[in-house]
Amino acid sequence: MSRKTRTLVILLLVAGLFGWRYLRDHARPNAQAADAPAAATQQAAAPVRKLGRIAFRPCTLTAPAGAGAAGVEAQCGSLSVPENPARPQGRKIALNIAWLPAALDGPNEPDPVFMLAGGPGQSATETYPQVAPAFAEIRKHRSVILVDQRGTGGSNRLVCKDDGTDAVTPDNAADARAAAERCRDALQAKADLRFYTTTDAIRDLDAVRAAIGAAQVNLVGISYGTRVAQQYARRYPTHTRALVLDSVAPNTLFFGNDFARNLDDALDLQFGQCAQVPACAKALGDPRSRLDALLAKLRTDPPTVRYRDASTGEAKQDVLKPEAVAGLVRMFAYIPAAASVLPLQIKEAAEGRYETLMAMAQMLGGAMSDSMAMGMQLSVVCSEDAAGIRAGDGADGTLLGTQLTDFLGAQCAAWPKGAMPADFHQPLRSDVPALVLAGEFDPVTPPRYGKEVVATLPNARLFVLEGQGHNVIGAGCMPKLVAQFLDTRDAKALDGKCLDTLTATPPFTSFGGWEP
Repeated sequence: MSRKTRTLVILLLVAGLFGWRYLRDHARPNAQAADAPAAATQQAAAPVRKLGRIAFRPCTLTAPAGAGAAGVEAQCGSLSVPENPARPQGRKIALNIAWLPAALDGPNEPDPVFMLAGGPGQSATETYPQVAPAFAEIRKHRSVILVDQRGTGGSNRLVCKDDGTDAVTPDNAADARAAAERCRDALQAKADLRFYTTTDAIRDLDAVRAAIGAAQVNLVGISYGTRVAQQYARRYPTHTRALVLDSVAPNTLFFGNDFARNLDDALDLQFGQCAQVPACAKALGDPRSRLDALLAKLRTDPPTVRYRDASTGEAKQDVLKPEAVAGLVRMFAYIPAAASVLPLQIKEAAEGRYETLMAMAQMLGGAMSDSMAMGMQLSVVCSEDAAGIRAGDGADGTLLGTQLTDFLGAQCAAWPKGAMPADFHQPLRSDVPALVLAGEFDPVTPPRYGKEVVATLPNARLFVLEGQGHNVIGAGCMPKLVAQFLDTRDAKALDGKCLDTLTATPPFTSFGGWEP
């Protein structure tokens, strides 16, 4: 097999892994918006099924193109809520809701599971198809409810676009603020951006709970969704039966502060595997040192690279910038199976062969351009985190440096801010049963966050999954353990020995794969 062919095979492998795992957490909007009239006509002719006060009609939840997940049959409905709770007769938001009834006939549990998507900025109905296998055991006797958080998916989605380009990924802080201002001005015609926060979202969740007639609900939060779950449990404790917090963000966290340091810590673990395999160390040396040298070269002399577009096959040419490589490394680090190809590709680029690295960076950039409802994300982060961001704290010498905090500070200076309860960033202290999950190599919500959260939850237990990254609910036997926990609400009684089979993905040492 030629070098070019082997490179393409690896690229396709990464694309498949990334499409399924990364887009599972950061799903692009599906075709629902474009096909809305046809979908509405189809639903209008379908039989109505009631759950509490909400009317549902059959629908299919579809995964983003290329995500590798089958559509999921569901029941779709909506609930109208005030945008501003102080003005109940003012503008309304139609919350987009999907109901997945329990799969088995016979007695079903009265307490449904609400899956809370990550981001902030993801849609629950759009991301669910990628994680649906993790809910198969749960759904045997329990319904799953998906609510697109206000500002995402079909719930008045707040998308920042500027002449067809992503308005919130500029090159410097000044441009970041200008882009945020343009986005703000465009969105204010359809939304009061102060009312798209986590606090508003949990009010909506409880309105849905009441409307479907559930006395209690179980909350399964993923990434940012764990913040939503903890805030709901604090405000509505009598309605919270149990929590599953996958890749948990503690209430004490201010988004952005730790991201640069957390990524470097995760890269130390992931790249450090190479030093433990003699053949890898011989073939690839020290991946982090090579990466630092590569970025230094790109800052002073970025090459123009001819490459083939991974999605279209079209031959293209562009400049390989250090920011693109850093972004690629950051996002691939979420999925250690994808990150396993990075040391080899860094070596290739360090030796002047940039084509595959460029193709992967461009592929990622295309996926990321539609992956989040960035207007909603700014409403959340600027209202809840901006005041606590420590610019540059602990970021010196890291891969990302201060870019994230610099950009957030600039964007939030221009963004409207909503109200936040005084105790918002206090730890959740509760007797609620909780199962907390963490990946050993998670570059954004590391296991120490899980340890912090369970310290104030006496009925909680933390599982750290070996060799795993961000979003681990579907790893190994975890779906079975989650279902058992929701049945018993006793996390401490779970037998986690089945997780011992999980291991890290070895780094590729050549285009033929990794060492045996």
